[in-house]
Amino acid sequence: MKIVFATFLAVLTFCSSAHAATGDPLELQTRFGYYHATYLINEDGTAVESHEWSKTILKETALERSKSTSVSYSTSAQKAEVIAAYTLKADGRRLDVPKDNYQVEVNSGKGKDSPVYSDWSTLTVVFPDVAVGDKVVFSYKLIQTEPMFPKQYSMSQYFYDQVAYDDVRVRFDYPASMWVQYEARGMKEMANEAKGDRKIIEWSYANPQPIKSERRDYSVFDDEKVTGLSFSTFKTYADIAAAYGERALPKAAVTDRISKLAAEIVKNKTAPKDQARALYEWVATNITYAGNCIGVGAVVPRDTSFTLDNKMGDCKDHATLLQALLAARGIKSTQALVNAGSAYQLPKIPVVSTVNHVINYLPDFDLYVDSTSNSTPFGLLPYGDQDKPVLLVENFKDGAKTPVPPIGSNRQHVKSMLKFAPDGSVSGSMEISLRGTSAIAIRDWARNISKQTEDDLVKNIYLQQGMIGSGKLEKDDPKELADSYHYKTSFNVEKFIKLPGAGAFYVHQPLNMSTPIYVFLQTAMNPEPVDVTCSDINATEEFTIELPKTVKVLSIPDDLKIANDFVAYTATYKLKGNVLTVKRTLDDRTKGNVCKPQVLVEYKKIAEKAIDNLKEQVLYK
Repeated sequence: MKIVFATFLAVLTFCSSAHAATGDPLELQTRFGYYHATYLINEDGTAVESHEWSKTILKETALERSKSTSVSYSTSAQKAEVIAAYTLKADGRRLDVPKDNYQVEVNSGKGKDSPVYSDWSTLTVVFPDVAVGDKVVFSYKLIQTEPMFPKQYSMSQYFYDQVAYDDVRVRFDYPASMWVQYEARGMKEMANEAKGDRKIIEWSYANPQPIKSERRDYSVFDDEKVTGLSFSTFKTYADIAAAYGERALPKAAVTDRISKLAAEIVKNKTAPKDQARALYEWVATNITYAGNCIGVGAVVPRDTSFTLDNKMGDCKDHATLLQALLAARGIKSTQALVNAGSAYQLPKIPVVSTVNHVINYLPDFDLYVDSTSNSTPFGLLPYGDQDKPVLLVENFKDGAKTPVPPIGSNRQHVKSMLKFAPDGSVSGSMEISLRGTSAIAIRDWARNISKQTEDDLVKNIYLQQGMIGSGKLEKDDPKELADSYHYKTSFNVEKFIKLPGAGAFYVHQPLNMSTPIYVFLQTAMNPEPVDVTCSDINATEEFTIELPKTVKVLSIPDDLKIANDFVAYTATYKLKGNVLTVKRTLDDRTKGNVCKPQVLVEYKKIAEKAIDNLKEQVLYK
């Protein structure tokens, strides 16, 4: 199984991640005595957030990171105000943070002009004289002066099972006339009442004894398994898509500049799909990625003229420019919202932060494309975009998902030729043919490798393994955006095996220039109790090993053929004279990009036997 690791989703105040608990107590580093939050929401969608918490430092190892805390905010859409910050010593003394213990880092433009990337500021507070056993106390307000979406508000907040909380209270105060929906998981409702023209809802939570997690892989996030809450004025995800499109779609207007540029890019191409490919590739390779975190710029694209002038933009800017260029050639497309993190399902409550990335959909070809990736071929998506719910900004479809490449799309074929000398040195070659995600990644590596790095590559790889070797890399032209790639290396290595005399060696790739079958199998040896990301792979390794005629082979590994419903491993070993030929194939037919725990359990049964076979050695004297 090819397990694919991804960063997990971060939303608002806390990083969110599903946790599987063992029930065993956790050795605590810190403890939150209380965490109180109030969200005062206004009719226009702005809000005032008030946060207050107290944290006790229990271990020396937590001391350094507990001496300071930070608040980040957009200066054009928010204001931050510190209410209180102090150290509460174990003996009861209160040490307020002095004025010179504040640090403000500001992203700003020149003079009174707006910045180009981000207007986020970070206010850091350093607590005085903190020691183990002390408490650090902090309270602040975030005042939103401009809503992300007019008259709309949404948020999610999560609480880890592995963090100690004695008293959590989260309160929402909003206009009674405002339509809202919400969900709280693992929390107790403390209030739900009307006060005049306002509505109050409050939840509480405590986790006095955190428990260990048996989980190691956080590549899939499931909000249903995490304590926390969601609150939203959006009725459906379609409403989120429509709210985004209201300000984004006008930015994709076809101007004279866009029309002229589109014509230049497509040149003599007449077929619509060929034109679409050319336009996609131009945006992907000519417009670099640059963030847009300036107030509502977080959800509103820049003008296409800005993107073209500066040859840069974020995902919204990429999608908007590509949509405009396609429209100039009469090719239909729409922008689409997707999660760029580890969420593979939409939470029940529609929250904007769930869909934090923008790509394009071309309905005439039924293709999704993401031009923020400068290495992904037309018609494919980066792995992190695949197999996820997607919100089409136009012609919205409930249940739409981004596609997964068909089984068999990811292939790797490695041919190794090794000729051993009587002194144990070896010379030979490796030829690697790739298709799918690995090919795309290696092409990107090959585009960017320097001449000096390339010249010394083989030598340095062997140096890292404690061996003296040399060799040459021969690679195909990597410039094209394609999902196949081929390259070859030659090598000479001193003292690769023990000769003369008796000994043994594993049959393995002679150079770390591709992913061995062993690595694919090893990732499934520790099944997780939760869903994880994964991918199919068909990997073949062929070896032709010529030994000196003075060497007698005593034994070779046994052939093996094993399989279940979704994975198969075969290995054959043949000795003819002093030449050993080996062929090993792993055919992983895992469906989709998310694997259930039971799939990993069944996969491990095959992996264990296959790895035992890979560990067998050739004995000689």
